[in-house]
Amino acid sequence: MNERLLERFVKYAKVNTRSDMNSQTVPTTYSQVEFALKLAEELKEIGLEEVEYNESNGFVTATLPSNLQHKVPTIGFIAHIDTADFNAENIQPQVHTNYDGKDILLNEKLGIVISTTEFPQLANYVGKTVITTDGTTLLGADDKAGMASIVTAMEEFIQHPELPHGKIRVAFGPDEEIGRGALLFDVDHFQADFAYTLDSGVVGKFEYETFNAAQAELTIKGTSVHPGTAKDSMVNALLVAAQFATALPQEEVPEKTEGYQGFYMLSSQVGTIDEVKATYIIRDHDKETFENRKQYFAALVDQFNKTFDQPRIGLKLYDQYYNMRDIIENDLSIVELALDAYKSLGIEPDVKAFRGGTDGSIITYKGLPTPNIFTGAENLHGKYEFVSLEGMEQAAQVVIEIARMNAEK
Repeated sequence: MNERLLERFVKYAKVNTRSDMNSQTVPTTYSQVEFALKLAEELKEIGLEEVEYNESNGFVTATLPSNLQHKVPTIGFIAHIDTADFNAENIQPQVHTNYDGKDILLNEKLGIVISTTEFPQLANYVGKTVITTDGTTLLGADDKAGMASIVTAMEEFIQHPELPHGKIRVAFGPDEEIGRGALLFDVDHFQADFAYTLDSGVVGKFEYETFNAAQAELTIKGTSVHPGTAKDSMVNALLVAAQFATALPQEEVPEKTEGYQGFYMLSSQVGTIDEVKATYIIRDHDKETFENRKQYFAALVDQFNKTFDQPRIGLKLYDQYYNMRDIIENDLSIVELALDAYKSLGIEPDVKAFRGGTDGSIITYKGLPTPNIFTGAENLHGKYEFVSLEGMEQAAQVVIEIARMNAEK
């Protein structure tokens, strides 16, 4: 399995499938379409059935038919095709076999290394096969590692018909990194009873609790006047934006919060004296506190507008996704099934509230409960990203074990 898994991951990782927040197409980049079409052909080649590419939402779906005499719930496994907002041109995965525990040289010419001082968790990978970047791009293990593990698990079932499993549905979709892909996911067509995304981090991670999430988009209108004659007439939109940012609770930002603590984050800002556009994200695990945060933010906008001769700050505030736990906790059997599979394989479960969201956050609220399984990757979304082959293999084994245990039940 490992040879096929490594080959598959490297093949996937080399393809630029970066999504684009500024595009309005579905998917947002044509490279994702090309990748999806090639993936569909691969799924047919390994023997999956009902392989489809849905042009309306960009998802590839396929079926592994049950090999049981009795009926059991249909499980779905889901991963995303796109990669994050970081250089993804000419990705060159570097394979380091039997890692020795020392600094990893990524790029000799540029002097880029993954330092064990900066990343002490590298000690956990001594003797393993570690795949890194060449120091100039991301790796794309988020979520090519999840994809490779799911496809390889399906291939393993097909090559070993003695492995028991019920009907399994798989899906690979676009634009997760910009929060759009799952909005178009067709739960009714997928026809699974429950599902799992493979889109988490280190081995053992398991998440069924995420943030509630909203985005706030501000448009701040200034009045640009020559500074020599600006008294009582200039309104500097840049300064208003800075004042607004500092009026928010300064301890409630990502860099100063952890666990169940929510936050406000200024995620992007561009502009001039005349106009500034700023985007904030608002996050909290607790639904009531989340609503209070949104109300506080809107009230602050109103408060600022009252200080001007006319409203200067426009606000567009909308929800992005919700905490999947509010749905999944009504029936924790799918959580228990996954954790039993972890333990059966000797993997210690690390169950914590996820300080983020997954496609499963949206899909769960569409009626398909979808918690999140690890991929084995670390340092995601940048040049220091890496994944171990052994971690991806364990993720594939979890997929197989979940299906086996579901078949027994």
